[in-house]
Amino acid sequence: MPSPQGRRLLDVGCGTGLRLKQCNAALAFGVDASPEMLAASKLSNVVVADIRALPFPDDFFDLVWCRLMLSYLPDLKPGYAELARVCRPRGQVMVSDFHADATRAGHRQTFRDAQGQLHEITHYIYDASSHAQAAILGGLTLVARHDGLIGPQIQPVYERLGHSDMYVRDCGLAIVALFLFEKK
Repeated sequence: MPSPQGRRLLDVGCGTGLRLKQCNAALAFGVDASPEMLAASKLSNVVVADIRALPFPDDFFDLVWCRLMLSYLPDLKPGYAELARVCRPRGQVMVSDFHADATRAGHRQTFRDAQGQLHEITHYIYDASSHAQAAILGGLTLVARHDGLIGPQIQPVYERLGHSDMYVRDCGLAIVALFLFEKK
């Protein structure tokens, strides 16, 4: 992942702002559609907004992060168009998303609320080609692509949840798709 050090950074889908708190960017802003998540961040450099209508000027950020949230959109194109719009020429857009293979294998996007209740998030399945095509239409060029696979580094998570048998089944499964784009 490109370093934010000394750069103007936008974190789209920043949630509670954990990554913003830990970055060393020259200037950093976060955007999320959830006011509750942003309130929990206790940060002043965050704003409630939809990825399809970002409240920032054209060509402003050197680096844009968008992690694990594009699959919430029923159409990728408006999201990628906005990511490209706010990124300066030759700037970078780093995207990660839930991998289509993981969904096909039965994995779901879920979260637990403060009471411990499990909620499933409505999401759409996009393969790597769909991401690349939407990004190209938005004015981005694919620089690098990587699939995050289930492997030994997360085996302890499966074990802690009492799902060692599922780890054996899932080992090697692509769970996250990662993309690095550059604006033309």
